[in-house]
Amino acid sequence: MLFIEYPKCSTCKKAKTWLESHKVEFKDRHIVEENPTAKELEEWIRRSGLDIKRFFNTSGMKYRDLGLKDKLAAMTEKEKIELLAGDGMLVKRPILVGDKMVLVGFKEKEWEEALL
Repeated sequence: MLFIEYPKCSTCKKAKTWLESHKVEFKDRHIVEENPTAKELEEWIRRSGLDIKRFFNTSGMKYRDLGLKDKLAAMTEKEKIELLAGDGMLVKRPILVGDKMVLVGFKEKEWEEALL
């Protein structure tokens, strides 16, 4: 499993603690130092079955500063993916990528259902 996080993020810390306490093996990746590529994002969005908007960190400063709340509706999927691939701080985190699933954000019940 690939665990993509921003180490200072409290939700990421909770998710990492949860993974460790449930003995789930994972490889750690810092979302800013190694931002997801457009190709990775396309694949994860497809595999997750989620709307692309769920991959945006809508509570982040960068999202607000860029006024994306009002701009996303007019953008193509390709433009949205390129935007996400260009800045890790725009991407919702944590992301957990497994062979058969992609989880975005940390909701304990969702993670339990997918992993336990």
